[in-house]
Amino acid sequence: MTPDLFGAAPPGLTYLPGFALAEEAALIAAALDVAAAAPLRVMSTPGGRKMSAAMTNCGAAGWVSDARGYRYERHDPLTGRLWPEMPKLFVKLAQAAAAEAGFAGFSPDVCLINRYEPGAKMALHQDRDEADFSAPIVSVSLGLPAVFLWGGAKRTDKPARLTLHSGDVVAWGGTTRLNFHGVAPLRPGRHALLGAVRLNLTFRRAL
Repeated sequence: MTPDLFGAAPPGLTYLPGFALAEEAALIAAALDVAAAAPLRVMSTPGGRKMSAAMTNCGAAGWVSDARGYRYERHDPLTGRLWPEMPKLFVKLAQAAAAEAGFAGFSPDVCLINRYEPGAKMALHQDRDEADFSAPIVSVSLGLPAVFLWGGAKRTDKPARLTLHSGDVVAWGGTTRLNFHGVAPLRPGRHALLGAVRLNLTFRRAL
């Protein structure tokens, strides 16, 4: 097993420890407001396997997965309504983090919100359902700590492991935009604001 990096970002990934910590409570409240309008749900892969993390979306479209495949939809298939508008706080944070990571001018149009409970994970994957690969990915951790897996251009590349705490942000783009990445199974714990839960906000330029 590859050891945790203990705060050292692997090549191709920008790690911004505590970047969102000052707005932690407001970000959590905004994410829960989104989930109240567009409920968190556990989706299935096109092959029918249930994912372990629940998710919802906000912005101009939402990422969905079912028997028809992976894609972005402008309407929430669960409610039939447009996805909730992306909170201004989300946009401001994503743009600031992207600029800090060297991607000035980032204008995210979608935010995926994933909820992890102990044992939930995200297998190594690429974010390749977006129309614009020139834009970066910005990922914000809230709640319980998680081990982020940062792989290479091939699924078989051995991933580095980076422990992320609430308020930490990672961003990547350019030549590493399509690197494989994931999340190791979440360990039990308790966060002061979220309890035994981790939320992840992932900002993208999808349309």
